[in-house]
Amino acid sequence: MTDHHPELRPDELIRYARHLTLPEVGVTGQQMLKASRVLLVGAGGLGSPAALYLAAAGVGTLGIVDDDLVDLTNLQRQVLHGMAALGLPKTVSAEARLHDLNPATAVVPIGTRLTSSNALDLVSRFDIVVDGSDNFPTRYLVNDAAVMTGRPCVYGSIFRFEGQVSVFAAPGGPCYRCLYAEPPAPDLIPSCAEAGVLGVLPGVIGTLQALEAIKWILGAGESLVGRLLLFDALKLRFRELTVKRDRSCAVCGDHPTITGPVDYEAFCGVRRGRDRVAEILPRELQTALASAEAPQVVDVREPWEWAVGRIEGSRLIPLSSLGDRLREIDGRRPVVTVCHHGARSLTARELLLAAGFCDVRSLAGGINAWSDEIDGRLARY
Repeated sequence: MTDHHPELRPDELIRYARHLTLPEVGVTGQQMLKASRVLLVGAGGLGSPAALYLAAAGVGTLGIVDDDLVDLTNLQRQVLHGMAALGLPKTVSAEARLHDLNPATAVVPIGTRLTSSNALDLVSRFDIVVDGSDNFPTRYLVNDAAVMTGRPCVYGSIFRFEGQVSVFAAPGGPCYRCLYAEPPAPDLIPSCAEAGVLGVLPGVIGTLQALEAIKWILGAGESLVGRLLLFDALKLRFRELTVKRDRSCAVCGDHPTITGPVDYEAFCGVRRGRDRVAEILPRELQTALASAEAPQVVDVREPWEWAVGRIEGSRLIPLSSLGDRLREIDGRRPVVTVCHHGARSLTARELLLAAGFCDVRSLAGGINAWSDEIDGRLARY
């Protein structure tokens, strides 16, 4: 962070009056906030409250990395966006909202995905990183780039009713890899779309991330370096775990073995392209359904998803009850399993194969892909 403390204009003295009366902030601290540059990775559930409070607090420059568009399912938790922003890039929506909140904060929209080729350059332009990503490849990449550029990283994650917050990659402190050296297997990682998330949860966690970033900039209080804060929304309970730097860590250890950005999509087992044996494309399924030997289409989503839209002629058997309803499926005919994006249907395929079904494939891309390519009347969600 720059040592230059820009002067506060008269209108800023009024805007930040409640900060200026705090001895821990004061005029000097507010000037430090104005001089600070924060990179926010993700303008979704975690990024929304983090961005709003960082801008409101007077952070001078806020970079926002996100390549996604605003859709209707976002609005249950991503309070940075509204109905008027549907279909717009999240960075465009975020810039407009934050400018309205605080025109003095310079928002730098970066409408691209963080990758191994741009991570070091992007992170090095800022003083601190707030990680609002929702997937393991980005999370590991943000961590490594933070370590390699000497930038602290405010980590946050959410799942259903639980959240975590910490500060990684600080001088002498642990990094994310010290806590989770290896990612879980891809088939054990349901997305928010598949597992669900309580809408207010990212508001709690993202706000705590903003708090940690502001404290770090001010040098105030005790940061979460070396501590992992766990939050259970259903029990309204906070717990804390100690996290120590792992001297054998592959990234921040005494003898690091990873010294440059890595393609973590491969590392985390994210599939590239489709499995031609396990999956069937929407147009291939459309052709098959028109043939004399049409497959059975088994939709393994939940009833409310089925109500939103479905492939004509498909049978609803939620994944949770599939094992108990195998007799409803004709083992002599081909089967195509269907879900939202194609992850649950692959799990269903494995279950059916293990139960003795021979010809089973999963619809690549799920109902959303079917809507895009075959039947646009089906709502995407």
